[in-house]
Amino acid sequence: MGAVKSMLKRENVQIVQSCADWEEAVHVAVQPLVDGGYVKPAYIDGIIENAHELGPYFVLVPDLALLHARPEQGAIKRQLAVTVLREGTEFKPGEPCRVLVTLAAEDSNSHIDVMRVLAAMFADPSNIEKVATAESADDIYRFFVDFSA
Repeated sequence: MGAVKSMLKRENVQIVQSCADWEEAVHVAVQPLVDGGYVKPAYIDGIIENAHELGPYFVLVPDLALLHARPEQGAIKRQLAVTVLREGTEFKPGEPCRVLVTLAAEDSNSHIDVMRVLAAMFADPSNIEKVATAESADDIYRFFVDFSA
């Protein structure tokens, strides 16, 4: 089974039109993992606090944020969530970000395989565009799973 398929459940993929600001976007993007019992609600606060302290460390390339906090900030078990914000949110002024991938890992090693897949996928900006413009959450889910197959 592909690294992503074992870590991404379909119910954790969503498309949202817009959010009021980046903090609301973090709440929306992480909420499926809270609902599924993969992270504690404090994980959301951890990501937001870290960003206030360190800046938007999770914006890896234009249009892509890999939201994560330290395991001790509320991760319970490994899982990904993918949120596409149609109108984007600005973690950095003037740089709207549409693809938010949330990563929860209960330790610092358990997610290495999936990180390799995500790095390969998002090294190509056209893949970010495909995810950002996908018609449905099902299409996004299939894209992630097929990429890592």
